[in-house]
Amino acid sequence: MANQDFAIVILAAGKSTRFKSERSKLIHMLAGRPLGDYVASSALAAGPETVLMVVGHNAASVRETLARPGLKFVEQKQQRGTGHALMVARPQLEKCKGSTVAVVVGDAPLLRTETLQEFVAAHNKAGAAASVLTMRPDSPKGYGRIVRSSGSRVRAIVEEKLCTTAQRRVREVSSGILCFSREELLKHLDKLSNRNAQKEYLLTDLVKIFNQHRRKVVAFPVADAREVLGVNDRVDLARMERILRVQKAEALMREGVTIVDPQATYIDASVEVGTDTMIEPGVSLLGHTRIGRGCTIRVHSTLKDSILGDRVLVRPNTVVTGCEIGSGVILGPFARLRDGAVVESEARIGNFVEVKKSRVGQGTKAWHLTYLGDATLGEQVNVGAGTVTCNYDGEKKNPTRIEDGAFIGSGSMLVAPVTIGKGSYVAAGSAITEDVPAESLAVGRARQVNKVGWVRKHKKPKAASTRESSPRAKDDNQER
Repeated sequence: MANQDFAIVILAAGKSTRFKSERSKLIHMLAGRPLGDYVASSALAAGPETVLMVVGHNAASVRETLARPGLKFVEQKQQRGTGHALMVARPQLEKCKGSTVAVVVGDAPLLRTETLQEFVAAHNKAGAAASVLTMRPDSPKGYGRIVRSSGSRVRAIVEEKLCTTAQRRVREVSSGILCFSREELLKHLDKLSNRNAQKEYLLTDLVKIFNQHRRKVVAFPVADAREVLGVNDRVDLARMERILRVQKAEALMREGVTIVDPQATYIDASVEVGTDTMIEPGVSLLGHTRIGRGCTIRVHSTLKDSILGDRVLVRPNTVVTGCEIGSGVILGPFARLRDGAVVESEARIGNFVEVKKSRVGQGTKAWHLTYLGDATLGEQVNVGAGTVTCNYDGEKKNPTRIEDGAFIGSGSMLVAPVTIGKGSYVAAGSAITEDVPAESLAVGRARQVNKVGWVRKHKKPKAASTRESSPRAKDDNQER
């Protein structure tokens, strides 16, 4: 809203009792983001005058995890109910210039910015003291029932355990998201009482108070109940994860990405994927991963916080973390790349190859059973099976440099710090401890010696076993 004529208060102070966690549920991860990040982002995007988040349980961690420009924190040191949370935030609300205060729960990750804006606009148009965003879930169990007087007017929000038999049959329930006239809220907030079963100051009691003072309270049903569903425990967290994962997969598929089985694919909200890329079942794309066009990510591979160029083939069971992969690269199967590795275009990293904190040049190949750590490889290098860059001397990591066009024979140990010159060859099975000049052959192994007849001279003849050779012994073995 352009006029910023409203403030938003996010309720995030609860102890998350049903979560059974020492941490606030709002910092538990959901589809790659902290749970509380979703509502905070939607609230800020709505364009309010201010966004206040009331924190309490595990407050320091919540502040640290969810801090961002425009979000202000208010600490509720004693968690004495939702009404008390507004009492704590009162000094900040009194400084606001806007006419409206929207109060939202912090654990409704599907809440859209557009819904918030529409709700505030509808509240202002109705000229109400309070408005309640309501829903009709498949099961109303656990929610406060909406008791209407006439039309859109609301007489009360009744907690489930206080409902009569008739009220329990009501399908319309409160989402916990409300709008208030700022003036009416501040005028009546102190009238809340904690004389109830919960011994708490409940914000929903303002509905009854406003009715007693003949102030208007209305309800606005949300079109899709899922949008305002809260996450109360870890079962809800898993359900919400499935919803968000499917939503993300469907959005990508509509943009031209093939996802073979969306239900068996895990893609975080911030992931970007180019058109004509195919993602097979069991793949996890996590964090801030960006994938180019025309790539293929095969089964059970995991990519996190990595960038892939176009036409990259990731074969099964490959793990890539914090890396940059150029166009036309082939990775895997069973490869692992990590810690800022850079693989340039058309390179090949094959099965059971690990690349750590290294740069692999254009067209370079390491197809089998190799470790490349703290290494820089030039273009068109061939690394034979079983090669190891021995980067750790027991105290510090040391670099290995392999220049353009070098050929490293299978089973070679390159003991860093060491440089293999341009166009050089390292003989298979070598342990290289000194620099190799350009266009040279390095052989670092013991000379082979064949001792003819050694086995015949040194091998003792086997003694015949009398027991095993006798018929009686055979019978005994069969009986056993």
